[in-house]
Amino acid sequence: MRLKDRVAIVTGGASGIGAASALAMAREGARVLVVDLNEAGAKKTVEQIEKAGGQAAATRADVTSAADNQGIVEQAVARWGRLDIFYANAGVPQWKTDVEDVEEKVFDQIFAVNVKGVWLAAKYALPVMKRQRRGVFLITASTSAIRPRPGGQTYAASKGAVVVLAKALALETAPHGVRVVAIAPVATHTPMLPTFMNKREVDEEGLRAYVATVPLGRLNEPPDIAATAVFLASDDAAMITGTCIEVDGGRCI
Repeated sequence: MRLKDRVAIVTGGASGIGAASALAMAREGARVLVVDLNEAGAKKTVEQIEKAGGQAAATRADVTSAADNQGIVEQAVARWGRLDIFYANAGVPQWKTDVEDVEEKVFDQIFAVNVKGVWLAAKYALPVMKRQRRGVFLITASTSAIRPRPGGQTYAASKGAVVVLAKALALETAPHGVRVVAIAPVATHTPMLPTFMNKREVDEEGLRAYVATVPLGRLNEPPDIAATAVFLASDDAAMITGTCIEVDGGRCI
């Protein structure tokens, strides 16, 4: 078990990449605090972990809140005595919109969740890891940070911001034995996928158009990202920090 006895926090853990990552980390021996605004969904993820013999707990939190970020870090440490992994995965998408038609409140929400949420997580999680002199802080970025699609400029900017934030935090924490890595998925089969396609639900036409942009010929499934997160959180990735790992089937080539 690559993460045996380690303690992890996963935000956005009620579904999609977050749920798959929480399950994968638990299978590898981690004790996982599953965090989401959707507490019922987080509890379902915990039920799946426990059914498979793992250890987990669920809690509701708003990643844009300093108090909530501080609270989840304190909860994990109080429950299990340490914090080894924080996966800042929670995020919100953008409907395809030209910049002149994007409302300011939409910009504010995207940056509050996708950027401020990650920054707040780092603010409270990294001091614990620095004191321990070990830990891994992961961030869900996006291929849009590297190769944006038309109409997604606000989302792309938010993900570009956290790619650079990962580099800055990696420099700050390296002397303390802490690693920081961003993960850039191509479009993934999650509840957010229809929004990226500018549709209320995924249809064959939209799916074909997206798949055609990926050289390997398919989109990500959540376990693709979860497997990457487990690897990066493990000692197998001991020399990886400050980079952005593209899990994109060749999309960014």
